[in-house]
Amino acid sequence: MSRFIALVPAAGSGSRFGAPSPKQYLQLNGRPLMWHTLSVLSQVAAIDEVAVVISPGDEWFDDYQWDLPKLSVHRVGGASRADSVRNGLRALGAGLDDWVLVHDAARCCLSVAAVERLMAALSDDAVGGLLALPVPDTVKRADGDGRVSATVPRQGLWLAQTPQMFRAGLLAEALDKGRTEDITDEASAIELAGMKPRLVEGDAQNFKVTYPRDLALARAILASRKE
Repeated sequence: MSRFIALVPAAGSGSRFGAPSPKQYLQLNGRPLMWHTLSVLSQVAAIDEVAVVISPGDEWFDDYQWDLPKLSVHRVGGASRADSVRNGLRALGAGLDDWVLVHDAARCCLSVAAVERLMAALSDDAVGGLLALPVPDTVKRADGDGRVSATVPRQGLWLAQTPQMFRAGLLAEALDKGRTEDITDEASAIELAGMKPRLVEGDAQNFKVTYPRDLALARAILASRKE
């Protein structure tokens, strides 16, 4: 019987954030930002294991109480996201047919409902897929001077989110075959292998905390859920 494993690559330095520690460890409503991410995944009944992949030289993880069920920690993070996911899959020893849901550590406002919707939509899918949102705004392409060079038709354009859910064997093979510099997420590795991941509509609240200004919105969303 196939297992469902959530894999959270968290070996990044968060350099764009400009904080003394990686952004996944910044305090958010009394907990490290990544705790909220892992907490949601651990609440999904069908997920058997929540695996976080951190850098071998991580100096922060052990400073916090994670107190979450299903959690396993793997200090095998690499120089890139693709490397961390690839190393994490090897460390997990997942079966070829096990489903792996790769999720960004910084998407801390994920909901259980969105994960369950993704899992239900892909349960019988031969490829797998990802949460994503149709592009709602007019899209402009810029030239080298920061001026508009074209308006891009938004029909058919989607913003990729996570989790991205694929069979462990398929994902590992795609990551091994693709060039790391060409792989921006797991879906792109699957695409480079000649397959078409399914798009499952996500949630605007499932955004990625990238800059300091994003923390205020994350705090507000998490606080509203408690209320």
